[in-house]
Amino acid sequence: MRFILCMLCGLLISSLTGYGSAVAQVSSAGRSVFSFMSLPASARVNALGGCNVSLSDGDISMGMCNPALLNGSTDKVLQLNFSYYLPGTMFGSVLYGHNFGEIPAFRKDNSDAPDKPNYFAVGIHYLDYGKMLYADRDGNLLGGSFGARDILIDVMYARQLHPCWKVGVTLKPVYSIYEAYSSFAIGADVGLHYQIPDSTFQMGLVLQNIGWQLKGFYSEEGGSNHEMLPLNLQLGLSYRVKHAPIRFHLQIHNMQTWRLDYQWTSLDKSVLTSDAISHDIKWYDMMFRHTIWSVEITPKSEKFYVALSYNHRRRAELNLVDQRSLAGFSLGAGVRIKQVRVDFAIAQLTKSNFSYQAGLSLDINSLLK
Repeated sequence: MRFILCMLCGLLISSLTGYGSAVAQVSSAGRSVFSFMSLPASARVNALGGCNVSLSDGDISMGMCNPALLNGSTDKVLQLNFSYYLPGTMFGSVLYGHNFGEIPAFRKDNSDAPDKPNYFAVGIHYLDYGKMLYADRDGNLLGGSFGARDILIDVMYARQLHPCWKVGVTLKPVYSIYEAYSSFAIGADVGLHYQIPDSTFQMGLVLQNIGWQLKGFYSEEGGSNHEMLPLNLQLGLSYRVKHAPIRFHLQIHNMQTWRLDYQWTSLDKSVLTSDAISHDIKWYDMMFRHTIWSVEITPKSEKFYVALSYNHRRRAELNLVDQRSLAGFSLGAGVRIKQVRVDFAIAQLTKSNFSYQAGLSLDINSLLK
């Protein structure tokens, strides 16, 4: 077990230093494959703005944002999520947690210590784009149709290293097939979670999507073209007001790069820098594109919650200049009745397009008692 923990710590340190600095000047916008990996894993995550890497409260879907957020309450929890984005598309996920092992020595005298301190979970994302019609470059239908789909598997593991610290790692095989084109990749997440016992402040740090394609969608001279996954270094802060049912969250994402606007590349590989399109983006606007702000109203019993969030990058990219919309805002709620929790979230993408996401969590431990 010590060997495993040393490997996890070493992987985290090397990832945050070596790999992160190697791509620090590269924006993932328009430069990576499998962008569907950035879609919210659950209704709860969607309600919190699309990602949360700091909140460890027993919601197993948080482990898909940061594996270190798994804890004793995610043991034998089954969660189902379904999303609606566009007509004809289907996006969903299934997650299950299973903990194992003995109580660590530093927690044996703690009556609240979990019986199984090794936190494990597996999740599957599935995105089906529906049927598409064959057509030529002029839009003339050629007859027939084809499909396109993405599949992501998350194998997550976390362990309590210290009363205040947890470390986690995720292995992420990814497969996509679009008509006759297919691709396969292997990625990984490494994360940390910090919380002083009995404190209402939590902090999380994660480096997501470390990896590349093993099989590219197309070949070029010298072999298959391999692209990187959408790397994302994130820091999250969560704070619950001690004497009020309110919890605040701040997420800082894509810390490995400053620019989050798209880089356009012509067919001859010469860069038509984004200055031609977004040269008027101010530094403070770019800074806030790295942030997600959210607030939850929930009692200490956490029998229910209501969440509201604001994602500035989403608003900057999806809001229409000449029309009003709530692009960038997300709203969600959830209620737990005994062993079952139901979640729902809604987010406006454009004026006429909303995303809806619903989730169902079952505590198998309690159901079997």
